[in-house]
Parts: sequence; structure tokens; C-alpha cells
Amino acid sequence: MDAGKEKKAFDPLGGDKWFPLETSFEDELGKYWGECGCSSEVDELKSVVMHRPGKELDDFDYREVRFRAEINPELFRQQHDSLADFYRSHGICVHYIEGQREDKPNAVFARDLILMTPEGAIICRPAMAARRGEEVAAARTLAKLNIPIIRTICGDGYFEGANVMWVNRKTAILATGARANKSGIEQVAYEFKRIGVDNIIYMQTPCGQAHIDGVFNIASHDIAMMYPPQVPYDVVDSMKKLGYKVLECPDTKECKEGFAVNFVALKPGEIVMPSGNFRTQELLENNGIKVHTLDYSEVVKGWGGMHCCTAFLKRIG
Repeated sequence: MDAGKEKKAFDPLGGDKWFPLETSFEDELGKYWGECGCSSEVDELKSVVMHRPGKELDDFDYREVRFRAEINPELFRQQHDSLADFYRSHGICVHYIEGQREDKPNAVFARDLILMTPEGAIICRPAMAARRGEEVAAARTLAKLNIPIIRTICGDGYFEGANVMWVNRKTAILATGARANKSGIEQVAYEFKRIGVDNIIYMQTPCGQAHIDGVFNIASHDIAMMYPPQVPYDVVDSMKKLGYKVLECPDTKECKEGFAVNFVALKPGEIVMPSGNFRTQELLENNGIKVHTLDYSEVVKGWGGMHCCTAFLKRIG
């Protein structure tokens, strides 16, 4: 080396030549990460995560896992397949949770395991002993799909994804109750506030009701539906102030046994719901909602409907 050019130990280094890329994490979804993101119940549905029922349905005590009645496993699978096929026929990509445990019949209700946000997924922690552990396969599946996991409910917290109802990018309903304790709620609320959700509407889920989506749901940007005896006044008042018309489910049996309120919006003003809920369907159609129906009578014996079976992966507004 030329002695005149030899680097001295205390020569200046020339400054930092590595500058940060000033973009948001949300901007990088679909570029570095997989396509995902959701902050609505009604924006156009592009992809979902489901669990196709397998061997876990072939031999179990329905009372131990809190199903309503004994089921026909093949019919149960056929009806679940029909919903997945319906999604595909409407251009919605269906991903299945892989490697789910074979002792978890409730794992079909995938929404409880994955809560999608605008920045990625929150992996939930089920409350029931019969469901604890299902979330592990959900996390592995999201990782394989290159979907960012921004939080896993941990510590002494438990929380299930169906305890959230997205209203818009800044507003969400967040439910307390038997399936979400204070620690779980606080963990979700922290993430929501961090990503810019500045209007959290808290709702207490009544005793005997697992999640919001059995008694409240959103069908378009201005139409919601509720089961009046189990939705607090403050929630309804908040929705009305946001410009929503809140319809009242006209039939208790349709709500509680037919899972009429547990529909899935394909896009604003177009939904799919279990067949046989004639009064509820008529009310929705009379208010401008296009309604598709599928036979889901066997699946709802597990005390869950179409919305429960569908973890939203991506919606676009």
C-alpha cells in the first residue's frame, strides 16, 4: 500500500451512507409480504382462510366440545365445501389451514383463530379448553403464506377473532365476554390504536352468547343487522351516528338456530347467508341487499355459521 494513502486509525469515516426507507409497513404488504389486510366487514372480499373439516369430525362427543347436536360428518364437510366453492365462484381465493390437530372439531370456525388488520394478522388464543392449541396450525399456515403476524395473544390473555367487527379503517367494535378477557382485550386494543384505529366501540357480549357476529353484522356501508335483545344500546347509537340503518332480525329462531345474522359480505350490499331464514332474507332484500343462500344446516349444529368459518385475509375498498 502507498504509504501516503495508508488509512490512519483516526481518519474521519465519511458519515453514515445508509439511509432509511421512509415507508409504512402497510405499504409493503403485497411487495415484501403476502397480499393481506382488512379493516372492513363489507369491502370487496379477495381472499380468506378456512379449515376444511377432517378426521376430527368422525368420532367425538358433541357435548364435550359444545356442539348443539350430533352431526353427519360427510354432510358437514359437503356444506363447508359448498361455501368454499361459492367463494371461488365469486373470484375469492380460499386458503386452508394445514396440519390442524385431529382432536379439535371446533377448528372449522377459523375466524376465531385469526384476526386480520390493515398491517397483518393477530393470532388469537381461544378461551375454551376444547379449542386451545388450534391457533398453532393457523400461525404456521399464515407464515407459509408470507402473511405478517403482528401479535400473538399471550400472557394470561385469551381472545377470539369473532370478538371484533370492523366498521372502517378508523373504527371497530371490540367485545368483552366469555371468549375475551381483560388482558386479551387490552392486547388487541393496543394494536388497534397503534395502527390508527382511534374509535373503538366497546360492546359487552351477554352471557350465553359467544361472539359479536351471532347477534350483529354489517351488510353494506350503510346497512347493519342486529338481534335486539343482545346488542347494547350504545353500540346501536354509535352505528346510527356513523350513518348506518340498523335492521332488527325479525325472528329469534332464525337468528339463534339458523344463524341468519352470521352472514358474509362479498362486497358492499351483497352477502351470502344460510338458507331457510326467510324473514331475515326478505328484510335484507327489502333494504337493497342482494342475498345468496346456501344450505348450512349441518354446520350450524356446531353453534357457528358462515362468518364463523371464514377468516378474512384481504378485502379492498
